[in-house]
Amino acid sequence: MKPDLKLISMGEIKAEEVKWLWYPYLPRGKLTIVQGDPGEGKTTFVLAVIAALTRGEALPESEETLGPLNVIYQTAEDGLADTIKPRLDAAGADCARVLVIDESQRELTLCDHRLEQAVRRTGAQLIVLDPIQAYLGDGVDMHRANEVRPVLKRVAAMAERTGCAVILIGHMNKAQGLKSGYRGLGSIDFRAAARSVLVVGRLKEDPTVRVVAQDKNSLAPEGKSIAFLLDGEHGFQWKGACDLSVDDVLSGGGKLQTKTTQMEEELERMLTETMPAEAVLSRARELGVSERTLMIAKKNLGVVSEKRGSQWYWRLPEQGCKDVTV
Repeated sequence: MKPDLKLISMGEIKAEEVKWLWYPYLPRGKLTIVQGDPGEGKTTFVLAVIAALTRGEALPESEETLGPLNVIYQTAEDGLADTIKPRLDAAGADCARVLVIDESQRELTLCDHRLEQAVRRTGAQLIVLDPIQAYLGDGVDMHRANEVRPVLKRVAAMAERTGCAVILIGHMNKAQGLKSGYRGLGSIDFRAAARSVLVVGRLKEDPTVRVVAQDKNSLAPEGKSIAFLLDGEHGFQWKGACDLSVDDVLSGGGKLQTKTTQMEEELERMLTETMPAEAVLSRARELGVSERTLMIAKKNLGVVSEKRGSQWYWRLPEQGCKDVTV
């Protein structure tokens, strides 16, 4: 028996604004794809986002803080105890707010009712599935649109009902010379279903520098590319917005210049001797650098703050303490 026709009048629909966990990169109640070649830093980037959200801290290019949030993180590639927990600790996440659905008796899929159950029980504002290929379910060919489309439709509907953001992490295919949309996950339906698509890659001139570029945004103007540092000595560090394009990220080309790196260079120049903090803040304002970006640069360089009398002074960590008349 065919279902009766039901029509919805748009005149009866109340318009709503899109809500964001991180504007304009991560919308609430929608699907976001984070993709890149293996080993480029996709998971590390997402763990850094999780760390900020669970601590209630603002993310790069955003001054908004949402308060500490719960996150559900599912991974099929790394061990929880020996890999994910240490990486979350290193990122500074509040691990009590990072929840994992137990898959020991039954593997999870995108169509699993436990996803919505977990969101409603924990109040989680973000679900991460890493990698998406592992959660499609048996018999689903990620290259066949007729098989992928209903799976994505179901998880998108769950996100819409709960208002929970969903990040799907995936590897790009190895084809060279194609536009980013055709190097993405399997069927083009992945890209079509996502409201935001982020691409992660590293620079050839300095492989410790990684860049996240927004390749698609259906809900707002595309955001600036965001750079971060990832190496054994410094670990993870946000470097801030830059002008590199998606093509630059995929090719590894381009030269990095961000407000954060600009301020780091300026701090190294200014702090050859101990200086009053107010003088540094004044210089940052002259350069059009926000106080938040200045503080990120300060943290990245390990700049030391010292109070002498009623005034604060800054110095580079390798400098000894010098007497300053106040």
